[in-house]
Amino acid sequence: MMNTKKREFGLIIIFLFLAISIQAAVLRGSVTDKVTNEPLIGAVIQISGTTTGAITDLDGNFELAGLRNGTYKLMVSYVSYKTLTLEVSVNGMSEINITLAPDNQQLGEVVVVAEAKKNTENALITRQRTSLVMQTGVSAQQITKTQDKDASEVIRRVPGISIIEEKFVMVRGLSQRYNNVWINNSAVPSSEADARAFSFDIIPSSQLDNMLVVKSPAPEYPADFSGGFILVNTKDVPNSNLFNISVGGSMNDQTHFKNFQYNKGSGTDFLGFDNGLRSLNGGINATLRPMNNGYDLLNNGLNNDWSIKNRKPIADLSLSMNIAHRWVSESGRTLAMLGAVNYSNTYKTYLNMDNNLYGAYDITHDRSNYLRKGVDDQYNHNVRVGAMLNLTYVPASGNNRYEFKNIFNQLGKDRYTYRKGTDAQSDYEESAEYYYQSRTTYSGQFTGKHTWSDTDKLDWSAGYSYANRNMPDRRRYNTVLNTDTNQLEVENLNEINREFSRLNEHILSANINYQHDFAFGDFTPTLKMGGYTEYRTREYNTRLFIYSWKNGLPSNYRVMNVPDELMQDKNYGEDKLYLLEQVDWRNNYEGNNMLGAGYAGVNLPFGKWNIYAGVRFEHSRMELISNTQKNEKSPTSVYYTYDDFFPSLNAAYRLNEQHQFRLSYGRTVNRPEFREVSSSVYYDFDLASNVQGNYDLKAAYIDNIDLGYEYYPSNGELISVSLFYKRFKNPIEWTYTVAGGTDLIYSYINAKGADNYGVEVDIRKNLDFIGMKNFSLSLNGALIKSNVNFEPGSKEEDRPMQGQSPYLVNAGLFYQQPKNGWNAAILYNRIGKRIIGVGRSLGSAGNEVRVPDSYEMPRNAIDLSASKKFGKLEVKAAIRDVLAEKVSFKQFENTENGEVQQITRQFKPGRSFNVNISYNF
Repeated sequence: MMNTKKREFGLIIIFLFLAISIQAAVLRGSVTDKVTNEPLIGAVIQISGTTTGAITDLDGNFELAGLRNGTYKLMVSYVSYKTLTLEVSVNGMSEINITLAPDNQQLGEVVVVAEAKKNTENALITRQRTSLVMQTGVSAQQITKTQDKDASEVIRRVPGISIIEEKFVMVRGLSQRYNNVWINNSAVPSSEADARAFSFDIIPSSQLDNMLVVKSPAPEYPADFSGGFILVNTKDVPNSNLFNISVGGSMNDQTHFKNFQYNKGSGTDFLGFDNGLRSLNGGINATLRPMNNGYDLLNNGLNNDWSIKNRKPIADLSLSMNIAHRWVSESGRTLAMLGAVNYSNTYKTYLNMDNNLYGAYDITHDRSNYLRKGVDDQYNHNVRVGAMLNLTYVPASGNNRYEFKNIFNQLGKDRYTYRKGTDAQSDYEESAEYYYQSRTTYSGQFTGKHTWSDTDKLDWSAGYSYANRNMPDRRRYNTVLNTDTNQLEVENLNEINREFSRLNEHILSANINYQHDFAFGDFTPTLKMGGYTEYRTREYNTRLFIYSWKNGLPSNYRVMNVPDELMQDKNYGEDKLYLLEQVDWRNNYEGNNMLGAGYAGVNLPFGKWNIYAGVRFEHSRMELISNTQKNEKSPTSVYYTYDDFFPSLNAAYRLNEQHQFRLSYGRTVNRPEFREVSSSVYYDFDLASNVQGNYDLKAAYIDNIDLGYEYYPSNGELISVSLFYKRFKNPIEWTYTVAGGTDLIYSYINAKGADNYGVEVDIRKNLDFIGMKNFSLSLNGALIKSNVNFEPGSKEEDRPMQGQSPYLVNAGLFYQQPKNGWNAAILYNRIGKRIIGVGRSLGSAGNEVRVPDSYEMPRNAIDLSASKKFGKLEVKAAIRDVLAEKVSFKQFENTENGEVQQITRQFKPGRSFNVNISYNF
């Protein structure tokens, strides 16, 4: 496997370098205002009679590559300027400076044949204004300003969006399970074994062209979303040839130049995957060499090194390379390629992290009731390797377009956690977890777009996506203080264990959309129809082993230090330590899901009104194959079948080109996932609790209403206000029960209903009107409220939805000076207090006590960034999380003496200092 991955990586590098070796004629230039000499951003330069063209960048520059030597007629156009036609001779590398004169006459309709770019703020706002649905997003242009490192940091800049665990997206206060994610118009699998969620941290920001968040239902979009349908679009082929290399480094004041603890890793950890050091020989289902009634520790290829080592990280490292090339034939056919490779190697330390678990408050003694009181030291080492290859072919006619897009990412996470504290019996304990996880995602799509005439358009796509989560050899041990001897000892060998798990998920999808524009005089309705099919499979396997010693562990071994003394080869053998497998086939499962959908919609323009109405039908059939017996394989299938119609209506009233109102209604669904209905049990070390599924879960149905107002003062500017309301039937919520008096078991349940409503504001404005030339402001926020209702008699209490923040604030002040190449930004983010852990009533009727909800507390996050261009060289610098406020999770108890705050988790994230240097060849 190691050699295969190396070969694949090598082939990508070779291909990219070979592509750049092919040379062609290039025309470079700039477009400026003839009067003011200011650069014109977004001017269109097109070779007359072809579809070959370019759009000027932030500095007013453009490049036409892949040309042949010769003379070309150029058409240069820009809104409110006179269109210019000129002839230029191109020989090798040629340059030209173009000036456009303002057009003071009233503008007629402007038709641009060249393909519009979608990675600028202007393009994104224009797309938002003309969209038939309510949507928002973020462009590659804004990403360069914020210097966000991955998709999770990028998308949190969008109104109404917040991030959980630095990777899961919440839209309008709804948890990740209520959102749907597609990459390049194809479905992607969940990268998590225990959540219906896509991990946005796995996509580097350098691979993004734009991210759109659709917030109102429409017939062409999947019905399985309520918060947002998130469209992740990787970079398209630019209009100019490109070869760029960048190198970056960063340091965190809580991590670097300080002691960093870790356990021995494999030789390929630096590439984001384990080479087999941690895995079972023969894979997850391997047959091991027996010993006693268990397995031999020495002759099964196990990594028995439990020792902890120290290093002092100097800095994090990031590398990236991007290449683009266009080839244009004499007949006008275009072939284009865009490739990217990126790499990052980062460290993060959390020291003295509070990690507490509380039972119901002890009212009698007016004190907290600790089930666990701990302090963690956690050391994280993350490696990411990513590659992207996009190919585009456009025939000479320009009426057809074919694309083959591929994106691959590998993320490895090595984590060591050491915990000190007391349990419910007030016994002092010290424990540790050795954790390695690798995540692999691949998404590939082959798409076609066809324009047969001015009235008929067809597009289609066929995609394949794969996700793998491999967690080999997660090791844990726990030692307890013997108060008589004042020594830590292994109280029970069950407290030393090793777990292996593997998740594989595959998705095949196909999509087709047809559009026909009618013309009945001035009435020009549009008919849209299409179909979608998706087949998804998942397989999850896990094995758990505990340590054993015939007749029990001798007393002199109990007091040995576990990693350095007890876990030694000399202590393994038939009459010493060996492994016992805790067989439980119920923890393994397989699943498949077939989804078929068809839709029809009609867009009706009535003067200033535009009404888009349609209906979508979806058939979903999920099969869960799980085992009913603990000690043997006993597969049993359970089917979950749904057939539903989903109507939607999106109406817009355009007062003029600057002002419009929107109103939308749509019905959506949230179906249970494989993991949520399986019997599989997983131990979460952070929660110190088990997580399991609930096969009785039902699908939730949601009615969504949106009302919005949008104002577009000028190009690239937006002021919008939107109101939303969502009514849930049978929402799926996260909860827990108490087993054995102190142990918690987390699971999923259906509530009776829920309401979610709020208001969002989005402002993107240049500040020239107050004399701040070259400055712009981005400000968005949301006020959100929700309430979940449970059946009478339930131990749950009506409360806000889990993860819902009462408010979100994002702000950014940007400075941009194209002439001298300076860019700078100040960014601010804050979220309101939101429920992370759900409370519960305990005890019998009439004698109940309540464990309160756990909240993530608000914190202020400020980022600073600046960049400067020196010709082809660009230098970027940033300080992330300048204030470095503590991350806190708390529970609140109301007592006779006032409110008591109980800290469930708290740590210092530290501030990071980043530097990046890139060079364009």
